[in-house]
Amino acid sequence: MTQPHTTDNEQQIQTGQPTRSWLKRALVSVVAVGGIAYVAAAGYMYLNQRSLLFKPSGVLPEPQAVGLADATVLKVPMSDGVELTTWSVPASAEGAPTVLFFHGQSGNLGDRVQRLEEIVDSGFGLLAPSYRGYPGSPGEPSEQALISDGVELFDLLETQGETIILHGQSLGTGVATAVAEQRPEAELLVLEAPFTATVDVAAERYPWLPVSALMKDHFATRDLIDDVEVPILIFHGSDDETVPAHHSKKLAELSGAKAQLFMIPGGTHNDLWSHGLWQEVRQNLPAN
Repeated sequence: MTQPHTTDNEQQIQTGQPTRSWLKRALVSVVAVGGIAYVAAAGYMYLNQRSLLFKPSGVLPEPQAVGLADATVLKVPMSDGVELTTWSVPASAEGAPTVLFFHGQSGNLGDRVQRLEEIVDSGFGLLAPSYRGYPGSPGEPSEQALISDGVELFDLLETQGETIILHGQSLGTGVATAVAEQRPEAELLVLEAPFTATVDVAAERYPWLPVSALMKDHFATRDLIDDVEVPILIFHGSDDETVPAHHSKKLAELSGAKAQLFMIPGGTHNDLWSHGLWQEVRQNLPAN
């Protein structure tokens, strides 16, 4: 009996070769598209990282318009010629220190007016800069620039004979810690919702990206805090979803006996003052 003639194509179909070839091509295409998407996402994050880290917005108001009646707007020139806008209030209580206040990443200095009012109402002095690149101040923000500006502002207060408390809020904790590490003459370092490093926060949010290689501004507080010689008060909310509380716990561990950690039950990233932060600061000032 004569066997039916089978073409080459029919033989390939029978053996499944086209199916395997199609799957292989499809898999290669998926991998290629995924690789392109990954590189595009990484490139976007790299090119836009500072706009993701530093988020200035709005218009800086006059301090009197938002409740700081005794504040003076000072334009303070930095060593590179950039003039920072600062709000300054002299201490009204005899012998009270001046708080050098570094705000968080978003908005502008006017968004922190309730904090600043509480400082001033307690009789303390205040010097609060609007970071370069934020409303009221020209220039471009970066880790190096913000820390350098912070040191210069500290030195300005010190030449005026002020006793200085460094207070950092969120992003500002990276600035305040770096200034404290360089200027042990400070009386106290207050960290409000701090991070171990901005690169650590980014790594937690984007575990699929090599953020340590991509990020320019690390603000690695964890690497500096052991060298800070002044007393440290650390405040963090247990329900903080922006910077998880384990960051403060780690910083307190690295600080050793120099630090007091205040873990606020139910506190979030921006409401620690309503939970008594400033009262705790006043009650834990170093003995003169």
